[in-house]
Amino acid sequence: MPGKPIRTALVTGNSSGLGLGLTRVLMREGAAVYGLSRRGCPEETAGDVRVDLAQYEAIAPAMAQLLDGVESLDLVVLNAGLLGQIQSMQEADIAELRQLMDVNVWANKPILDHLLAHGIEVGQIIAISSGASVSGNFGWSGYSISKAALNMFVQLYAHEFPDTHMHALAPGLVDTAMQEFISDAVDLERFPALKRLKEARGTDAMPDNESAAQQILGSLARLRDAPSGRFVDLRDLS
Repeated sequence: MPGKPIRTALVTGNSSGLGLGLTRVLMREGAAVYGLSRRGCPEETAGDVRVDLAQYEAIAPAMAQLLDGVESLDLVVLNAGLLGQIQSMQEADIAELRQLMDVNVWANKPILDHLLAHGIEVGQIIAISSGASVSGNFGWSGYSISKAALNMFVQLYAHEFPDTHMHALAPGLVDTAMQEFISDAVDLERFPALKRLKEARGTDAMPDNESAAQQILGSLARLRDAPSGRFVDLRDLS
């Protein structure tokens, strides 16, 4: 990875998928990784606390336990998130929409507030967003809404982290359990925008979690050239 080496990192949702890929790549590069996830990271990391990020009141104590004695972090990746159901907005249950907002957006608030309140120096913050936050394709419903809200959440918090590079990042297609669900359990005839995702599985257009993690980490220096607070699609970085 070009640029300054990452010595310390916090990754949420690192029990599987992209978060686990990021954790493994960072550790191979010599970083001490701290993680928050519901199921716990299968790797032996510098620190790991299990917490259900849908339980808002449990997050601040988990952060205090996880980062006790930590004074700085080179990188924070707010990766934890839920897909929810692929469905029309009319079909979407309000309780599910609230849960998506709780996990995909509001769970990040006590995390960032802890960093600010305890004066933990942070070099760079990335919130994993999605192209679905701007495309508005039929079926993405609560996922699109929550990721669009996450983009603005990052833009607003960037004012409160003036010395930190902070972005909402769409990583592109990543072959995770989410893609498996879309390919196998979703009616692609009813939601044709998702057909390209099924077609991309097993190709270079949809890398596995560790390959995608390497692409993200390799883009950090270029990402810092973009104004802090912006939404950036990784595929648009030259």
